Amino acid sequence: MSKSAAGFFILALLSGILHLSLVQDSVVTLPLIACGVFSALFVLALVAGRKIKFDPVLR
Repeated sequence: MSKSAAGFFILALLSGILHLSLVQDSVVTLPLIACGVFSALFVLALVAGRKIKFDPVLR
């Protein structure tokens, strides 16, 4: 896992925990939105870190 992926994972965890500790109802808050954004960036960083090469020729 790259450093940026680890950073986004930690940020997503912290914002998710912050949302759960602040709100008991199912309300959309800023930490929940940030958790979603950081989670998406985490997945993108994982994909970019793998450097997958696409081979269009099917064998």
